[in-house]
Amino acid sequence: MADALLSEVLTEARIDLAAALRWAERVGLSEGICNHFSFAVPGTDDRFLINPQGMHWSEITASSLLLVDGEGELIEGDTPPEPTAFFIHWRLHKHAPQAACVMHTHMPFATSLTSLEDGRLLPVNQNSLMFHDRVAYDDNYKGLALDAAEGDRMCAALGNRSILFLANHGVIVTGASVAEAFNDLYYLERACMTQVMAMSTGRPLKLVDEATARKTAQQIADNRTQPLAHFTALKRILDRQTPDYRA
Repeated sequence: MADALLSEVLTEARIDLAAALRWAERVGLSEGICNHFSFAVPGTDDRFLINPQGMHWSEITASSLLLVDGEGELIEGDTPPEPTAFFIHWRLHKHAPQAACVMHTHMPFATSLTSLEDGRLLPVNQNSLMFHDRVAYDDNYKGLALDAAEGDRMCAALGNRSILFLANHGVIVTGASVAEAFNDLYYLERACMTQVMAMSTGRPLKLVDEATARKTAQQIADNRTQPLAHFTALKRILDRQTPDYRA
């Protein structure tokens, strides 16, 4: 890719990832200065962007994001990525083809399900049907991801799915673009919220049958314009209210 085009692509990638981090904080998907989003720079196979350690997501800007190479070495930025971010995102970008964008959070309702014995996202509402046959589960919490082996273990658990529930920990959502990953992250938390609220009543859950779940999942997947339209609307709001995210 020509240098000028790569520079333009990198700028847009920075803006999109900064927007996703800003909006995730607005809707309660962040946790202090923890958790991390990353995005493989389009047109390259050897570099990705990731948020720096120590910055609250509400203050992230496009230029504050770190640029890391295919071996996890820092190319642009003040300090290397936070260690767990380094090993989770580095290994997923390296070995999971579907993981152009990787979003790892401890968002409350999804993490509530990961805190249950055999916690599973169930087909109990229309939002949850978006994720039919797309979720993998890692039921073996092994502590902080502080080495490549743990990142590789998570990658193996993800397999060819796009979402991984990490027992006693949180979730990883992957996508082909920032817009796709963020759309899934947002609706995944909504689906988990509804399920947790329904479970809290103590009454039996009304499950959608397999055939209907599969049909509905395909209907949702066929609407390919939804993720980009959703994310574009969110960026318009940021542009009006906090345009500094683009800086």
